[in-house]
Amino acid sequence: MHPFNYYYISGVKIMASSASSSSSFLLLFALFAAAATASHHHHTRYMHLRFYNHERILGSGPNATVVYAVERTISSTGAGFGNIIVYDNLLRAGVETDSPIIGRNQGMGVGSSLAQNSGLTNFQLVFTAGEYKGSSLALQGLFPVAPLGTVFERAITGGTGKFRLARGYLLTVEVRSTNTTLTGQLDAYITFR
Repeated sequence: MHPFNYYYISGVKIMASSASSSSSFLLLFALFAAAATASHHHHTRYMHLRFYNHERILGSGPNATVVYAVERTISSTGAGFGNIIVYDNLLRAGVETDSPIIGRNQGMGVGSSLAQNSGLTNFQLVFTAGEYKGSSLALQGLFPVAPLGTVFERAITGGTGKFRLARGYLLTVEVRSTNTTLTGQLDAYITFR
């Protein structure tokens, strides 16, 4: 009687006789190669999207798209410690106010810095037109109170529709500001399967 050797491939226990170790090795190698090939069928895709957030800023009147839910600390930027703001801004294809609307930027921000110079944001980019209509990206991260032109980064934590299982990051830079409106360029760098 021949003793048996046990091998594990992808969690499956395989028994082979030591008398036929060379054929067992070839069988194991073939199974391992097949398992490795099968695991590569899920290619990771990369995507870069650019669009523009158009907001009617906090305190800009009844048409503001950013409002206080809680105003614990008086702050012109909304970043007062303990403040909570909610927003529903337009996403447009371009920087101009008449460029096509492609979705909404809906979420909330919490003044989370005692120095009142940043807030924590949690929001969804909901696409309502174009190639990604019906899909969304989920994001979170810090929003600094900083001069126009400052680039900051937030995490893409998921998505729906065409962005299901999305991961990545969003770079934001505010490119234009008036007394009532603020326009930000959003560059999303996305990986998903």
